[in-house]
Amino acid sequence: MSQQERRPWIVGVSGASGTPFAASVLRGLLAAGESVDLVVSRASRLTLLDETGLAFRDAHWQEDLRSWLARGADGKPDTFRPDIDGVRHWAAGDLAAGPSSGSYPAKGMLIVPASTACVAGVALGLSKDLLQRAASVTLKERRKLVVAVRETPLSGQTLRQMVALDEAGAVVLPASPGFYAGATHIQDLVDFVAGRVLDAAGVPHQLYRRWEGELGGASRS
Repeated sequence: MSQQERRPWIVGVSGASGTPFAASVLRGLLAAGESVDLVVSRASRLTLLDETGLAFRDAHWQEDLRSWLARGADGKPDTFRPDIDGVRHWAAGDLAAGPSSGSYPAKGMLIVPASTACVAGVALGLSKDLLQRAASVTLKERRKLVVAVRETPLSGQTLRQMVALDEAGAVVLPASPGFYAGATHIQDLVDFVAGRVLDAAGVPHQLYRRWEGELGGASRS
């Protein structure tokens, strides 16, 4: 695919706990043949290091991304074999990056996980870094924006900001796993949330078992 034909999904990873959700979404997008523009915030790099022991460095982003996406939600390395050829990385501090402009061709943006600080920044249009700026551009261009909020409990202020995002056209998607799909492993719960993010974006996947109207169906499958 030529650069002129490429229309990626922008994936923003903020500093909330839940980096396995981001990894599952990224694997799902790549498995579906989608191109990805990745923005990893400064705060999320600390979270990634804390949750996985892995660093994410701009100068070594391909090596670090492969290690991250290969790791299962239970921490086991080499659980997956990711192909990251469809990924382009932008530094979070690069406000001159492609996704900072509405003329940059993109299908939309997925923020996963989204911290309450990220929710506030996007709702208020602060654009303090590339992640927030790309989200603001996505909204103004009327493209799909999915915000996977990962926080509990939620304050009234954050709830009001989430309503503001909904009114602006975003899909506010709490990182809340369902259990009807027959989860038997932590990866199943992570993949359920990632699958719902991809559902909201309209990207096909096979990350979880869908409800088919049969009580107890998951236990018999």
